[in-house]
Amino acid sequence: MGQVEATTERIIAAGAEDVFDALADYSGTRAKLLPEHFSEYEVREGGDGKGTLVHWKLQATSKRVRDCLLEVDEPTDGQLVEKDRNSSMVTTWTVTPAGEGSSKVVVTTTWQGAGGIGGFFERAFAPKGLGRIYDAVLARLAAEVEGGPSAG
Repeated sequence: MGQVEATTERIIAAGAEDVFDALADYSGTRAKLLPEHFSEYEVREGGDGKGTLVHWKLQATSKRVRDCLLEVDEPTDGQLVEKDRNSSMVTTWTVTPAGEGSSKVVVTTTWQGAGGIGGFFERAFAPKGLGRIYDAVLARLAAEVEGGPSAG
C-alpha cells in the first residue's frame, strides 16, 4: 500500500477571502459547486467551515463510489481540511492571494491506496481522474465568485 495523491489548482479572479468564504459555506455555496460525480450531499453538523460534518457520495469511476462523511477543520488561515471518517482520504483546500483581486486555489487529496496490481493502477489513474473532478469544482467556484460579491 502506498499513499496516492491528486492535486489541481486554479487562479480565480476574486479576492482570497471571498473565495475561501464560498468554499467554507457548506450549507449554501458548496453544494452548487459539485459536479455530477457527487450525490446525496447533506450537511449533518455546522455548515460554515471548521466543525462542519458533511456527507456525500463521490463516484470517481463507473465502478467506484465512495461514501464520504467529512469532518472539516481550518488549521491555518486560508485552509480547509476535509477528513473522511469512512476512509483514509483527506482533501486540503488552500486559498492564497495571487495579485490584485485574484487568488490561487490548490486542492490536494491523499489516501492510502490498495496494494498489488490494483494499487498500481490506482496510483497510475486515480489522481488524473480525481484531478478532473476537482477541476470541474474549481471552474464552478470561479463562475460563482468572479463577478464580485453576489447579490443573492
